[in-house]
Amino acid sequence: MSAAPRIVSLVPSLTEAVAVSAPGLLVGATDWCSHPAGLDVVRVGGTKNPDIAAITALRPDLVVANEEENRAPDLAALREAGIEVLVTEVRDLDQAFAELERLLVTGCGLAVPRWLDEARDAWAAVPPPPPYEGGRRAVVPIWRRPWMVLGRDTFAGDLLARLGVRNVYADRAERYPRIPLDELRASGADLVVLPDEPYRFTADDGPDAFPGLPAALVDGRLLTWYGPSLAGAPAALRAALR
Repeated sequence: MSAAPRIVSLVPSLTEAVAVSAPGLLVGATDWCSHPAGLDVVRVGGTKNPDIAAITALRPDLVVANEEENRAPDLAALREAGIEVLVTEVRDLDQAFAELERLLVTGCGLAVPRWLDEARDAWAAVPPPPPYEGGRRAVVPIWRRPWMVLGRDTFAGDLLARLGVRNVYADRAERYPRIPLDELRASGADLVVLPDEPYRFTADDGPDAFPGLPAALVDGRLLTWYGPSLAGAPAALRAALR
């Protein structure tokens, strides 16, 4: 890899991580990469349908991907084209920090950025959650029509647990199970957490399905992205979950 590697990112949160840490490295990103604002790089399609030819034409030294967000056949096609692909796996906060350091230090040749240290400090300062039997029990929908919720081993679920919010469906076999609305309403939850991505829940679209249940509308980027947003996420999420 050259001294100043050319990076293409296929993951919005990792796009932000690279762009904020070393803006000159990023040469391509997906259509869904919305941060940082004003990002001026070549767009290479979606996370699930990247334009392999467009990526190859950029002559990247490294393509950054994620095992959940990107499809294995697309990553295989990039490798067959002779491009190095770094694939992250993130199921909890500790893994996110480790993978971010692997990407930025090992993959990009950078020093650990200040925002990553600040994010670690911010989460280390979060008070320990109450015992498993305590705290609030929440349903966390991520889609509507059909209803899908957070299940086991999810990054967002781990963040909520650290903030004292227990996911009712954390023991389900699936990571993102489809649950009928009547079952969600009867789950015993005392809170519904509604992020604005991947489905854009709003005050007028989401809380109406759970009459009588307190609803917390949260910034999906703060709950599901692993990058610079992690530094401010604890305080902002706690405020939204009150």
